[in-house]
Amino acid sequence: MRTSLTEVQAGPYTVRGVSVGGVYTSLQVPELDVVLDVGLPIRSFCGSDRIFLSHAHPDHASGLGSLLGIRRLIGKGAPQVFLPAEIEENVQASLAVMSRLHHTSMEVDTVPMLPGDVRPLGHGLFVRAFRTHHPVPSLGYQFFRRVAKLRPEHQSLPPQEIARRRQAGEALFDEVERLELAYATDTVSRVLDTEPSLFDSRVLILECTFVGAHHSVQDAQAKAHLHLDELLARADQFRNEALVLMHFSQALPPDAVHATLRARLPPSLAERVRVFAPEAGRWFG
Repeated sequence: MRTSLTEVQAGPYTVRGVSVGGVYTSLQVPELDVVLDVGLPIRSFCGSDRIFLSHAHPDHASGLGSLLGIRRLIGKGAPQVFLPAEIEENVQASLAVMSRLHHTSMEVDTVPMLPGDVRPLGHGLFVRAFRTHHPVPSLGYQFFRRVAKLRPEHQSLPPQEIARRRQAGEALFDEVERLELAYATDTVSRVLDTEPSLFDSRVLILECTFVGAHHSVQDAQAKAHLHLDELLARADQFRNEALVLMHFSQALPPDAVHATLRARLPPSLAERVRVFAPEAGRWFG
């Protein structure tokens, strides 16, 4: 399985794992020590103690029990599982059933989230949940850091003067959010209106289930997913350093996905897009 994982470099972040629409999605960003969805249990992801579930559909969540089992085998404790607040009770109940079936603990520390909720993750990193638009309760996640930024009126001061005034207690800095990485999957394009910060996140991991002419935008909307045409219509709005497109439909082989994107993406966007699909051959599994 290790050799079948896809890995792309997006700005300062590595995105690795697997993602095929309707089959499985499980990603890891090791620099942030996070796992994004668990549609497939990947052993090398067991070192991450923070798991973020977008929603409870099987292709995004059914591998959670198996991943917990692997973690227990290698001596890892209960991870934090961030998830939509509406599904917390059912996720805990399902893990309790699996615990009884397997005669082993499936304990997790659930962190229920509502749109707009912010949680600290340590070392200056925070996560904010935002609403995605799917038939079941679902969330996206925006990871950011809070940093001090010198106010514009003080930016011409020499460093020694800044240090002197700061030591004297003068307020010279504002706290600002530096948007690092956002994750949005299984959603209609309305998420780009309801969460405009996605355009400004340094790295954006975004589903793009349908890319070809065999499915229309209307088909994508009916299935509560995104179509490439909808992203192309907004191409000039993406200010991200890197845009990772993933969750492609299994209707197209990976090499056709790459070819379609190469042919259709405008140059200004193509140079920043990372295609999260194997270069050729069949989807894993």
